[in-house]
Amino acid sequence: MTDFTTEEPWRVFRIMSEFVEGLDELAKLGASVSIFGSSRMPGDSKYYPMAQAVARAVVHQGFSVLTGAGPGLMEAANKGAMEAGGNSIGLNIDLPNEQKPNTYVTQVISFRYFFVRKFLFVKHSTAFIILPGGFGTMDEFFEAMTLIQSLRISRFPVYLMGSDYWQGLIGWLRDTMLEHGAIQRSDLELFKVSDDPEEVAREIRRWYDEHGPSS
Repeated sequence: MTDFTTEEPWRVFRIMSEFVEGLDELAKLGASVSIFGSSRMPGDSKYYPMAQAVARAVVHQGFSVLTGAGPGLMEAANKGAMEAGGNSIGLNIDLPNEQKPNTYVTQVISFRYFFVRKFLFVKHSTAFIILPGGFGTMDEFFEAMTLIQSLRISRFPVYLMGSDYWQGLIGWLRDTMLEHGAIQRSDLELFKVSDDPEEVAREIRRWYDEHGPSS
């Protein structure tokens, strides 16, 4: 006999519950900055201290830090946020390899569905900081670019950090996508590149003071 709870129509209720629970938990945090990066880069990666530093700087500017809760650069960001005494939140995804939240998150919210998790990152982020990473990191970056470009959401700050890592991608966007008319020159201004954690945090604070809810 088929278990009715596994049928597609009932999956909608699981999805709805993830939306409701996630929205309820994140609404308590106040202004937050999402920091993305590779789960595979170890502690001796040159980008690990960069992730720590920018998370600390973001907390010092009054923001909570959101990551994907995993190891690598996500761990570094959560560690930096915790060291600064801020909210260090992990939006964990249930994966076949059973990703476990890193030990530096002060609160974990778990999801089964990637699209629910992605929605909540966008919904509750004052800014995105994109550190070097793989497909998942690229997915978050281009999701933000697509939503901002198509005016589905209001523009918000998106920073690429680790300029040496991203220079090939930026060159391809400029020399191939733009050259073939697939994007407009103004689309290249939807994100900024910086390797200075303090500068990034200050600019996010400045943007929030000018465009945030109380402005």
